[in-house]
Amino acid sequence: MKKFNFTLILLLLPFIVISLTLVNEISYRLYLKELVYIGIGVIAFIIAYMIPIRKLLWLIPFIYWLNIVLLILVDLVGIKILGAQRWLKIPLLNITIQPSEFMKTTLLLMLGYLIYKYPPRYYYNFKEFLRLSLYIILPFVLIAKEPDLGTALITLIVGFGVLFIVGVDKKIWISLGLGFLIFAPIFYKYVMKPYQKQRIEHFLNKPSYHVKQSIIAIGSGGMYGKSKNDATQTQLKFLPIASSDFIFAYLVERFGFMGALGIISLYFLLIYYLLTKAEELKDDYFAKVMFAGVGLMLFIYSYINISMTMNFAPVVGVPLPLISHGGTSFINFMILFGILENLISKKEFIHTYGVK
Repeated sequence: MKKFNFTLILLLLPFIVISLTLVNEISYRLYLKELVYIGIGVIAFIIAYMIPIRKLLWLIPFIYWLNIVLLILVDLVGIKILGAQRWLKIPLLNITIQPSEFMKTTLLLMLGYLIYKYPPRYYYNFKEFLRLSLYIILPFVLIAKEPDLGTALITLIVGFGVLFIVGVDKKIWISLGLGFLIFAPIFYKYVMKPYQKQRIEHFLNKPSYHVKQSIIAIGSGGMYGKSKNDATQTQLKFLPIASSDFIFAYLVERFGFMGALGIISLYFLLIYYLLTKAEELKDDYFAKVMFAGVGLMLFIYSYINISMTMNFAPVVGVPLPLISHGGTSFINFMILFGILENLISKKEFIHTYGVK
């Protein structure tokens, strides 16, 4: 405990308090469930912190390919809900799991392992970049096929974002940018599902009902917000999914522009801390990838969620990290933060395991 890094914990606590406060105001039943999720998340954090991760790096490829097998099974025998086949049913336990959610954590671990084993001399050349890219593109294709384009794109962006931070020949990024500009219209016309195209059309032309109500809630909050009873957009059920996807709209309705500025500042501090740590780690590539990856993931999730509530981005069903009601996302992030705490407070393992 003498080497435990309390800075990360102090940066996380405000998010948990804000989440519990908002969810409790929206629904006491959901508040009780949120307490359970937070309890499980704390246990997951402690387990991830206690495991000697650096001594078990050899297990990561097995975990990655197991997750790939689960994604393939989703395509073959998965459960379809509302037109999307994203879940697997565990027969004996009678529960369902969503392998795509675990893939984000698994991909970060796999990239950390690969970059640790094969670090760049100065930056990765095309051959090395292609080899690493295959580990990113494979889960992207499997998740997009479910279809779950939002999760697939986040996985893709985080994966390539990590490679950008570690170092890749700039000619490769220029080529990828040109390829994206050429391929994007083809992807839109022939690959995207009708409902995905409809979301983009709503974003470009006319906001959907959900977004309209979200904008009204945000605008009505003013500078300092309203009392709980006066927050009519949420309390009278005009604002859909107020406890999860559109919880930012309720936060601004309750606490106004100052509340929005406060939560964005909290995200900035946490992300800045993670990316700064990644930069400090230098040649400890496994830890560097994990810190950079989690920082990127937080940025992408929060940016997309906040943007879509104001019609600055299409609605893709992305939760506001650490605040939206729901267990899977919160528990995944707590596992990741447990891993990060492990990597920075147990540095003595670096000397016994070795760092290239």
